[in-house]
Amino acid sequence: MKQMLQKPKALVKAVFSTPKFELTTEDVKQARKYIADYWHKLERFHPKDDETLLGLPRPYLVPAYEEGHAFDFNEMYYWDSYFMVQGMLDTNHKELVMGMLENLITMQKRFKVIPNASRTYLMGRSQPPFLTSFILDIHKTYNLDAQWLIEAMKSAENEYETVWMGVKKPNERQIYAGLSRYYDINYLNDLAEAESGWDMTPRFGRKALNYLPVDLNCLLYKYETDFMLVAKLIGDHEQAKKWEKRARIRKHTMDSLMWNEMRGFYYDYNFKREKRGSVASLAGLFPLWAGMVDDARASKLVKALRKFEEKGGLSTTEAPTIPINHIVPGTMPTQWAHPNGWAPLQFIVIQGLERYGYHEDAERIALKWLKTNLDWFNENGVFLEKYNVVDPSKPPAKGLYPSQTGFGWTNAVFERLCQEYIDEQ
Repeated sequence: MKQMLQKPKALVKAVFSTPKFELTTEDVKQARKYIADYWHKLERFHPKDDETLLGLPRPYLVPAYEEGHAFDFNEMYYWDSYFMVQGMLDTNHKELVMGMLENLITMQKRFKVIPNASRTYLMGRSQPPFLTSFILDIHKTYNLDAQWLIEAMKSAENEYETVWMGVKKPNERQIYAGLSRYYDINYLNDLAEAESGWDMTPRFGRKALNYLPVDLNCLLYKYETDFMLVAKLIGDHEQAKKWEKRARIRKHTMDSLMWNEMRGFYYDYNFKREKRGSVASLAGLFPLWAGMVDDARASKLVKALRKFEEKGGLSTTEAPTIPINHIVPGTMPTQWAHPNGWAPLQFIVIQGLERYGYHEDAERIALKWLKTNLDWFNENGVFLEKYNVVDPSKPPAKGLYPSQTGFGWTNAVFERLCQEYIDEQ
C-alpha cells in the first residue's frame, strides 16, 4: 500500500509562500527551562484505588496544575498522556514514559477499556485512541525487543476489537458501514462528544452519536496499518493480509462517505441523515497523519490549509459565517472551534505534512505556533491549554470549564517542535 509508506522530508514545494521568521535556541531557552521544571508539578502516583480515583501501578502526569485553582486534576487522561510524552521521548524520562504506557495497558486489561481518565465516574467513555502510536513511539525510542512489542500490541488489539469495533452496549461504536462513532454508555450526545476530546465543538451539532467522525476512523485506520506492520515484522503474513484488508476497506468506505470532491476535503458523516456534515475542521486533515491518501489527494488536503491557517497557527475549525452563539442563544461554548488553536491538533497536522513531504508548510505552521506560545509566555509567564490563533495577543474563546495554565500537552508539543524545527536547523 503505497500511501502507508513514509516519504522523505522536503520533497514537495510549499503550497503557500509567506514571509518566514526565525526562532533561535536562545529565544526559547527560558521557556524550555520553565517546561522542564514544570513536569514534577504534574506528576502523581496513586497505586491503590481511593474513593473514585483508580489505582495505577506507575507514576503518571496529569494535564495541568495551578496552585489555588479551583479546577484540579489528580487522574490520568488517555489522549493527553500520549501528547504529553511527545516532549519526553528521551533517556532521562524513560521510566516515566514507559510507566504511563503501562498504566494505560493496565486499565485496558482490568476494565476492557481505557477510560476517559482514571476515575470510576469516567468509565462510561474512552478518548481518541492513540495506543498503537504510543506503543510504536516507545518501541522506536528505546529500541525495545520484538517480544515487548508483541505483548503491548495484544492490549491494543483487544482495545480495538472490544471498544472501537463493538456493536452493542457497553461499546456500541461500530454503527454504520463498518465505521465507528464516539460513544458513551449513558447514550448521551454531550458525553459522546466528550469522548471525542473535542468538548465542545460545532462539528456534531450536539448530536455526536449520529456522526461517524473523520478523526476517529483515521485513528482506527492507523491501528489497522500498525497491526499490519507489526505482523510483517514478526513474519506473520496471514495476519498482515488480514489487517491490510481491513485498512483498505475502511479507507474505501471513508472516501465514499466523507470525501467532498468539490471542496477537496474530508467531513464527518451523519449516518442518521446519510449526508456529510457542513463544518470543516482539522479532523479532516487526520488522513495525512494516518497515511491514508495518495499524493494527489494529499495535495488537495494541503491546499485546504487556507481554511484554517491564521497568524498564530491553525484554527480548530474554519471561521463561521455567523458565530454559533448568535444563531442559537444560550448555546454551549465551543472551545474546540475558531478562533482557538490546540497543541495536539497542530502536532497531528505538522506530522501529516512531513509524512507527505510538505516540509516547508510544516515548518511554517510549527514556527507560527511556537511564536504564539512563546509570546504569551514572555508576556504572562505561563503556557495555556489553548490559544486564540486569530489574534494571539487576546485570550482564547472560553469553554465549559475554566481555562487552564501550565498545560501538559502544550508544554510537550512546544518542546518537541523546538527539537525538530529549532535544534535541528
